[in-house]
Amino acid sequence: MSKKILINSGIREKRAAILVNDNLDNLFFERDTYERNEGSIYRGKVKDVLPGMQAAFVDIGSERNGFLHINDAYPLFNDKQRKKFSKRRLKINHVLNPGQEIMVQVTKEPIGEKGPKLTCRVSLPGRYYVFLPNENRINISRRIRDHGERGRLKNITKNLINGNTGVIIRTNAANKDKKLLKMDYNFLNSLWQRILSRYKRSRAPKLLHSDINLIHQIVRDHLGSDIDRVVIDDREDYKNLSEFAERLDPDINSRIFLYQRERPIFETYGIEQELDKLMRRKVWLKSGGHVVFDSTEALVAVDVNTGKYVGKKNLQDTVFKTNLEAAKEIARQLRLRDIGGIIIIDFIDMEDVEHQRQVLRVLEKALEKDHAKTKCTGVTELGLVQLTRKRTRESLEQTLCEACSTCAGRGTLKTPETVCYEIFREILREERAYSAETYMVLASQPVVDRLLDEESSSVADLEIFINKTIRFQVEQHYSQEQYDIVLM
Repeated sequence: MSKKILINSGIREKRAAILVNDNLDNLFFERDTYERNEGSIYRGKVKDVLPGMQAAFVDIGSERNGFLHINDAYPLFNDKQRKKFSKRRLKINHVLNPGQEIMVQVTKEPIGEKGPKLTCRVSLPGRYYVFLPNENRINISRRIRDHGERGRLKNITKNLINGNTGVIIRTNAANKDKKLLKMDYNFLNSLWQRILSRYKRSRAPKLLHSDINLIHQIVRDHLGSDIDRVVIDDREDYKNLSEFAERLDPDINSRIFLYQRERPIFETYGIEQELDKLMRRKVWLKSGGHVVFDSTEALVAVDVNTGKYVGKKNLQDTVFKTNLEAAKEIARQLRLRDIGGIIIIDFIDMEDVEHQRQVLRVLEKALEKDHAKTKCTGVTELGLVQLTRKRTRESLEQTLCEACSTCAGRGTLKTPETVCYEIFREILREERAYSAETYMVLASQPVVDRLLDEESSSVADLEIFINKTIRFQVEQHYSQEQYDIVLM
């Protein structure tokens, strides 16, 4: 299996793609116009404490105050309070007061009208460790399955930890030399000391630390031993990335290459075409079936259909194969589109219980590749699959698109016929309220065409009824739903 990372450094935008066997497997964006806060650490000031919600709003200097729930305020509690907290008795106002200054970290970007989500459980990710300054524990990635290697890493880590801190041992740490592990831990520990020093010298609201940029983050978090190469198309960024990789792990540098062809890198590898497909509701499967994604305020609905696929044996075999293929593609699309929150999947109905179990297993297996935390709750009585995916920032669609100004985000328009009937009703209202010799209707081309053709007899009847003349004028810049009636 071949895996590569492609990085496109554009004007005010950087994009990264992970390819598995030349198929797009993950996608990342960073824009100068968009302030990326996830992972940033602040000295914040508590603005409001809401006992009813067991939460507080914290001013971190951004446009909207951050949201801090009591579960994420745990490091602020003393030992006596921790015991009460475990019994669900502690209230947020026992710990926080308006005006109080605290250290917080952004765990979720602002989405829609919601401000950033905050935590007091600070974590600092490195190449091999995630440093946990407020927690006394050592955890290890479940993806490191070799028991001997797990034991070796834990023993090395125990000897590195100083004081009341903890770490998570990342997947990249597997089979790494003790020297590299120690360098990573010492770097994170010294970084934490600098953050503490800034906190003590500052006043809220104040940014204490922001995470590294997208290009460095991709290398730190995703360039494991399974990645064959990193290809980047900007000479300056290539140089900076090479220097960063040299400090991080000298072995990485041999896998970083500068892209020097004239054709844009994302076009060469077919990423631009994939991006175009990600903006569509319907995703075609290789078999001829398709999957449809529809987003609402509350959840994302995913519908699976056989489409053009008719199978070779019987209906249940066709349905089963379509659902298996759809399960893998849905997991991939959730990653690529960065869809979070509640997701409801309506697979094609399967009578065979074993078929249902196999489709669910394939879905769960495909979701294991996702770095975002996902949870599948199984099949409901109605045959729907429910799952949740952790949302840390806006989806790809929210990042790259905005609501249509014509349909206001509905995705549909009133037909010309419907608009014509609205115009008839409006003319009748105007006639009752005002006195006019003539009515001039300003509307879009499709609406005026219908008024002069299919609805011409209705227009004539209306003119006779109100005993007035009705004229029409096409306004090219009007949307299909837009019209005005001018009294003359």
